[in-house]
Formats: sequence, C-alpha cells, structure tokens
Amino acid sequence: MIYLHKIVPLLVMPLMIFLISIFLGTYFKKKKVIYSSLVLFYIISTPFFADNFFKVVEGQYNKLQIEKINEVDAIVVLGGSIRINELKNKYDIEWRDADRFFGGLKLYKEKKSKQIVFTGGKMPYNLTKLSEGDVLKKYAIEYGINADDILVTKDALNTFEESEAVQELLGENKNIILVTSAFHMKRAKKLFDQKGFNVTAYKVDYKTAPIVKINFINLIPSASSLSKTEIGFREILGRFYYNLLF
Repeated sequence: MIYLHKIVPLLVMPLMIFLISIFLGTYFKKKKVIYSSLVLFYIISTPFFADNFFKVVEGQYNKLQIEKINEVDAIVVLGGSIRINELKNKYDIEWRDADRFFGGLKLYKEKKSKQIVFTGGKMPYNLTKLSEGDVLKKYAIEYGINADDILVTKDALNTFEESEAVQELLGENKNIILVTSAFHMKRAKKLFDQKGFNVTAYKVDYKTAPIVKINFINLIPSASSLSKTEIGFREILGRFYYNLLF
C-alpha cells in the first residue's frame, strides 16, 4: 500500500502528462494537442509560474515569532531534514531541508518545551538500518541538547505513520509544536489534529520569497522550476488523497 501511495502520483505528474499528450498528439496527428502541450509545459516550467503556484501550496508567508509561542508538552520535528546513504556498514549523511532540524532546536533552546521528538522517518524505496530520527538525535546532542530530553519514534514511512508513531510515543491530548516545511504543513497539521493533538504550526523551509516579482529571467523555463511545480502538485495530490481517506 505504501508503495502504491508513493508511485501512483508519479503517473499523473505534469511531466508524465506532457509526455503522454505529445505521444497521443503525434500518434493521432493532432497538432493542436502537441502545440497546446508545449505551451502549457513551457508555462509550468518558468520560475514565475512555479513560485506563484508554490506560494499557494505553502500558504501565507508567516513565520511565528518564537517569543509569542506558549510552552507545550513536546516539539515534534517531522522527517525530511536529511538523506541517509548506506554504504555497507558505513553511513553518509546529506542535508536536505535542514530548517526542520534547526527550527526544532531553536524552539527547544528558547524553552518552548522540555522535550523534542524526532520521527523515525525512512524512505520506503531506500530503507536503511538507521532512521532519520536516530541520526538527528546524535546531531542534536552534539549541538548541546540534553540526551534525556530527546525522543525518537518508531520507523515511519509517511506523514500518516509519523502522526501515529508520535501519538503512540506521547499519548493523547498533548500540546505540541509541529515543525515541518511550509508546503507540507497543511497536510501534516490536519493529520496530527485528527490524532487529538493541540497543534501549534511552526512553518520553516519556505521555498518562495514573500513577494514574487516578474522579470525577464523568471520567464525563462528551467528544470528546477519544473521540479518545484511537480513538488507542489504532488503535495496537492497528497492532500486530496488524505481527504478521501479521512
């Protein structure tokens, strides 16, 4: 089921739809389909479109002021900060969305909770012996966090499993600060709300500026902009999927 959840969205990503449209347009000799697909592909690959689209996914650019956040039972940092490369008995760690990790540490050091939780995140198509939570706990200790104040959940392969694992670890009706990337927060908060947590959303890792300005450069298509469009589209599909289930 977890693989189905990860693989099926790939079949309806903009790039896949573009390729299918070009194939069908060519096969059936429909020039309008081909030209329309090319124009649409150009549009969604521009930085201007990608940034504006992603701003919709992220929601309003609004970073909470830490001094205004009340103390809670736990700070929960969702997976996605690092990638673990397993090489025989050695591990190579690469940072991805480091803001999640450092955002959680900042909240802890500002005494917003005496407990910080890292989820045991793993990628279903790249399972390793270590979970992300195991690695981040070691890093957190190196940054001066008390080891006794750090909890790591059991392994989790997606956001839904993370919410279940945190509930199992902390119990019900807890006040938490949830730390994750801005584009991921809406879906994550809903899942944790459904588990009975009183959630304070702490968005980090904004991938777009507060204001997107139009200029010649951001009308030139790029692979990175197409990737951003696809990430945003995938997140919307994830929200739709969980809305159907819950």
